[in-house]
Amino acid sequence: MKTLCVTSRSCSVLLDPEGMYEAREKRELFLNGERLGEEYRSIWSLFGLEPDTEYIIESLTERGERETLTVHTKRETCTLDVRNFGAKGDGETEDTAMLQAAILCCPENGRVLVPPGDYVTGPLFLKSHMTLEIADGAALRLLTDRLRFPILPGDTPADNQDGEILLGMFEGCATDGFAGALNGIDLTDTAIIGEGVIDGRAQESDWWIRPKEVRIASRGNLLYTQRCKGMLIQGLTFMNSPSWNLHPSYSEDLDFIDIRIHAPWDSPNTDGFDPESCRNVRLLGTEISVGDDCIAIKSGKIGLGRKYKRPCETIEIGWCALLDGHGGVTIGSEMAGGVKKVHAHHCYMKGNDRALRVKTRRDRGKDGVIDEIRFENIRMDGVKMPLVVNSFYFCDVDGKSDRVQSREKQPVDETTPEIGTVCFERVQATGCKACAAYVTGLPEKPMKHLILRNCRFDFDPDAVPMVPAMALHVEECCRRGIIAKYVERLTLEDVALEGCEGELLETAEVGEVETRAEE
Repeated sequence: MKTLCVTSRSCSVLLDPEGMYEAREKRELFLNGERLGEEYRSIWSLFGLEPDTEYIIESLTERGERETLTVHTKRETCTLDVRNFGAKGDGETEDTAMLQAAILCCPENGRVLVPPGDYVTGPLFLKSHMTLEIADGAALRLLTDRLRFPILPGDTPADNQDGEILLGMFEGCATDGFAGALNGIDLTDTAIIGEGVIDGRAQESDWWIRPKEVRIASRGNLLYTQRCKGMLIQGLTFMNSPSWNLHPSYSEDLDFIDIRIHAPWDSPNTDGFDPESCRNVRLLGTEISVGDDCIAIKSGKIGLGRKYKRPCETIEIGWCALLDGHGGVTIGSEMAGGVKKVHAHHCYMKGNDRALRVKTRRDRGKDGVIDEIRFENIRMDGVKMPLVVNSFYFCDVDGKSDRVQSREKQPVDETTPEIGTVCFERVQATGCKACAAYVTGLPEKPMKHLILRNCRFDFDPDAVPMVPAMALHVEECCRRGIIAKYVERLTLEDVALEGCEGELLETAEVGEVETRAEE
């Protein structure tokens, strides 16, 4: 066992490092010798602890193996109960002012407690050095009238080194945007924990109606941060967001542990988790089922990427269940500041259209470098396309233009992005549809190195043809192998395909090819 995080009232523990979202076997759990029950997941959280107290956690596997872990909770100055500030939690009365008052009054290292109840609220703004706990049985339910939401300005001139303050952002651009349900601006050491719910109620409003149309401002998130450092989000359920669910931006040292993110499969742009130009981020033990990409790692379009040169880097995604979303773990397409050092591992994916995908295109810029990307120990069931690297993604108003979609070499200049090394290791996929992998760099800037190692792909015998990547000039595929184009170096080690029709490997404009079968 390994401790992942500790607060004054909770902790999260890694029970099975070699499990997926589900552990390899169930465990009985004990706290100070008292049996708590059974746990089937690899990551488990415990709430209801007392501050500044030592606890002994024991785990007993089905095979009789016992592990012990000692946890000491953090100090806490006080607890402020929002009911004492006048919050009703009756599902009808608006509690925004009462909830915000409790947050503003919270002293350093204090806790704001939201006890069981349904709290109707507008957007809330957090403080540094505090914990907001939304208890089991408590729900924050957003107002449905967008006229009641604050707007975060996208372009605010400022007397600083950047000449501006970034606040509102949407799809990689600084733009006026509605505030999120929970907002963190320039925060340090803030935690949002508990077993409660943050409900965006988008289905009860008009957020999902004509979603691409900007009405007053861009749609908001359930959690939005800007320039925060040292945040923990633990245990909560996020659901029915107006747009992206969790959107940390230009922030660092962030932990998202043992949370759930849900939205209907047909809800528009309800990405689960979209870190943008962030550093040192962990998303662990999380279940996501949404209407768009489960996870999308970003760093802005060329305007912000060129100005701030802030990559999204050192990102760990582990022991997660990524279900039904359009993409499982996605990089891009807004990645003009670059994406580097991403490690996704021990994850289970089911029903995604394209499970592990990289998306870029011309005009993301020379700072848009994607490199040191590693996917390993991934299991997939029923995904249409397991692996996609697409340098011709047809997003934005010019996405289908000749300049973006041409397969002829273009001049390499300030607008040309780059893909370095992407490694897929110990990926096992069943029920594949189109092909095992579709990978294409740019003709003028080929992908540097593609690695597939110890991978297994099993095709659906009833699969029908589909386009493997969202780009023009891509033909439909059905039960084909690995298709690679515009790649400098390709390494295949112990890759097996069952039910594939045709060649294992189809290449065009690929330089060095290294292949090795299982010894």
